[in-house]
Amino acid sequence: MEHQYTNDLINETSPYLLQHAHNPVNWNPWNSKTLELAKSNNKLLLISVGYAACHWCHVMEHESFEDTLVAKIMNEHFINVKVDREERPDIDQVYMNAVQLMTGSGGWPMNVIALPDGRPFWGGTYFRKEQWMDALNQIAKLFEENPNKIYEFTDKLEQGIKSMDMIILNTNKPVFETKFIEEAVKKWTTQFDYKDGGMNRAPKLMMPNNYHFLLRYAYQNNDKELQNYVNLTLTKMAYGGVFDQIGGGFSRYSVDTKWHVPHFEKMLYDNGQLVSLYSDAYLITKNDIYKDIVTQTLEYIKRDMTIPNGAFYSSLDADSNNIEGKLEEGSYYVWQKEALKNILKEDYQLFSEYYNINDYGFWEHNNYVLIRKDDDSEIIKKYEISKEQLNQKLNDWKNLLLKERNKREKPRLDDKTLTSWNALMLKGYIDAYRVFGNKNYLDAAEKNTNFIINNQLREDGGLNHNYKNGKSTINGYLEDYATVIDAFITLYENTLNETWLVTARNLANYTFDHFFDETHHMFYFTSNQDDALVSRNMEYRDNVIPASNSIMAKNLFKLSHYFDNDHFRKTAVTMLNNVIPEIQDYASGYSNWLDLMLNYTNPFYEVAIVGNEASGKISELNKNYIPNKIIAGSISENNLPLLANRYLPDQTLIYVCIDNACKLPVSKVDDAIKLITP
Repeated sequence: MEHQYTNDLINETSPYLLQHAHNPVNWNPWNSKTLELAKSNNKLLLISVGYAACHWCHVMEHESFEDTLVAKIMNEHFINVKVDREERPDIDQVYMNAVQLMTGSGGWPMNVIALPDGRPFWGGTYFRKEQWMDALNQIAKLFEENPNKIYEFTDKLEQGIKSMDMIILNTNKPVFETKFIEEAVKKWTTQFDYKDGGMNRAPKLMMPNNYHFLLRYAYQNNDKELQNYVNLTLTKMAYGGVFDQIGGGFSRYSVDTKWHVPHFEKMLYDNGQLVSLYSDAYLITKNDIYKDIVTQTLEYIKRDMTIPNGAFYSSLDADSNNIEGKLEEGSYYVWQKEALKNILKEDYQLFSEYYNINDYGFWEHNNYVLIRKDDDSEIIKKYEISKEQLNQKLNDWKNLLLKERNKREKPRLDDKTLTSWNALMLKGYIDAYRVFGNKNYLDAAEKNTNFIINNQLREDGGLNHNYKNGKSTINGYLEDYATVIDAFITLYENTLNETWLVTARNLANYTFDHFFDETHHMFYFTSNQDDALVSRNMEYRDNVIPASNSIMAKNLFKLSHYFDNDHFRKTAVTMLNNVIPEIQDYASGYSNWLDLMLNYTNPFYEVAIVGNEASGKISELNKNYIPNKIIAGSISENNLPLLANRYLPDQTLIYVCIDNACKLPVSKVDDAIKLITP
């Protein structure tokens, strides 16, 4: 196909950047050459940030960036830079902070105007075409006629940006108390939706880490009301349109309060974390719905998101072409009543009740988003069928509709591979294996681990962030190290392959060399080997993915126990102490930190299993929900601090310890569990 326009993005690998390679706008990628061009020509930088699965990014591209009149203004007055926020979260973070300071909110697409040196002074998110053109003309005129005004504002904004996402060393003595957590959770509960689960507002994001912490906290405190709330949330999410009832996997969020109509993009990072969450929830409740969610989500990941080399793709777009060939949000996923009648025939009545092809499930334009309302027992009772018959029907319906849906044009795939998101999915697979014992899950996890080791781990001990078309690129961020270390520790606990534990420790040492700040005792998001941006920030507030610093603190806590490493131990304590002043007013933004705090306020166990039958006993132990433990194990002599001098050739013994002080060893898993949960 011949294109009228082609810009410098044509040489990039990011699907998001390539989507803009034939805009009439003279887009440039973010690199030193582009930044030098702005400086040498004294031209303002126009920095536009988005990602491949983003609906409103596509809208703004179609309305503005494909328009030659808009392009004329942009090309005449600005050096235009397109950034994939998933490839370059460091750039996204800096300019998002600026937009939030200027406007009070943020989102994508994000559009910022900066001085030739990269310092921002104006920005926002989505703009309609006329708004965008007016703003650009006014800014260009101001820069030409009164640049000093812009420079003055920029200086003030720069100070604001540099003060954001920086944390002061807390010199108070670390005190971690149950009462502190209780008060934080109590304040948080005022925002709960006790009817539909989640927070009492729309849109509703899944926030897996929030519910992972609340699940653990409720269980360890035997808080039945909180347990009921978490289970309500997980069930409603599983019933909702936010879960793809036909193909499996979760969309990014629901636009309404009942988890019905999703923002249809599917992100790898959500699904990885939700597999871990639902696996643990199943371990506590033995609720078959949770097992089904894990099974269906991992089937979706295997079918649509996995590369033959074991790596995972990043996302599926919210938009796809409808039958008229027009790009439309959700068109791949929704159903119309007549089509369902034709496909399902005599089963339509039962299907329509199960998935609410009625007012409850109606979305817009004769379209329905499948959503459940009742549990299976009510349907079984009403239609006088058995559980087995219903399961068979559900399976048949899914196969039929998946086959039908596959005739439609599929949403665009973002086929780059990100190390951090792969690690979250890898951990999801290991957690699913731990709980359900499905060997296929472990195989997928080990294949992905080998991909990371063989492609993303460099000879100097560092990680790369991105992989595409056989090439590993972009120096890794703290999130890459934190998530990979976490996943490798989990893999060690389930396989006893010490390579993964040692690699986790080596990566932790690397982060101290290249990311750690000795003044504040926290880790920067970017390496000291990266080119400087307007500011070098610390990511410490938990969001849809936990903050890289909170994951790192938990990693150091665990590694300190495995290797009896006092430096790791003290750093984890200091990091947690640093965020204490902010936690209570905004617990949902610190749920992973609160999860770490539970390790200090409750007994935390080191479980060492040594002997020929260690693997089997670990599998048996893992059938119990014990969040306040680490596992070390060996089938032979081993020098790890938790295992040294404990091997006996003719016995497999379980040592339950707290800070290396161990109770008498036992041989039965049940007896070990009694020592942990007396």
